[in-house]
Amino acid sequence: MIDHDALGDELFLALRRRQCVAPLTGRVPGVTVDDAYAISSRILARRLAEGEAVVGKKIGVTSLAVQSMLGVYQPDFGYLTSAMQVHGDEISVSSSLIQPRAEGEIAFVLGRDLVGPGVTPEQALAAVDHARVCFEIVDSRITDWKIKIEDTVADNASSGLFVLGSQPIDVRGFDFYTCGMVVEKNGKILSTGAGAAALGSPLVCVAWLANTLGAYGVPLSAGEIVLSGSLVPLERVEAGDHMKVTLAGGGSLSVRFT
Repeated sequence: MIDHDALGDELFLALRRRQCVAPLTGRVPGVTVDDAYAISSRILARRLAEGEAVVGKKIGVTSLAVQSMLGVYQPDFGYLTSAMQVHGDEISVSSSLIQPRAEGEIAFVLGRDLVGPGVTPEQALAAVDHARVCFEIVDSRITDWKIKIEDTVADNASSGLFVLGSQPIDVRGFDFYTCGMVVEKNGKILSTGAGAAALGSPLVCVAWLANTLGAYGVPLSAGEIVLSGSLVPLERVEAGDHMKVTLAGGGSLSVRFT
């Protein structure tokens, strides 16, 4: 029998100590995605016990570019806590990160509860108060990012930190399918993407999240932030890097890594 609490404690300590552990899929026979979510729940419980609060959820591995980079070909979800949100334009690599990568995406702030199953993209849109451009800084407590779906799910969907742009986006009438995103690194264009890169639309991602969470008895609540998945490939970052993401019609966001 798989000891979810022991594995969750191991990953929690890896998070706190900024250390990596060997992939679970190479040493825990029979581990499943459901096991991995139970392990992730243990990590969340440890974080909440230390005073953090849930502020939202994230969807990971939604675009083909990210799936190909990681070798993981299905979406997953993780929890966002108050300690993960960066306020300002500076991110310290040495404070809590191990092997960070930045990704540009669209964040949604919910105006009302959204509970699956059966949620459609149209219903997801109706539940959104506004959106913001976002950088998520993903990280992995698994050695060298050698992850399969069970590894990243157990590790809270490889979550690290996130920062939101200051400009609210009115989602009514916004084209989330064709909207373009440009990511720059150190003053040079690094990558481009469009809303369609994330399962066809970020709203499809939000609906997927609501329905998947619903199967586990977890709601999306009013006021929560939903990170809808990267529209561009992940980019390794280190101290000294400057990243900028621009969303057509949605403003821009710049961060410096120290």
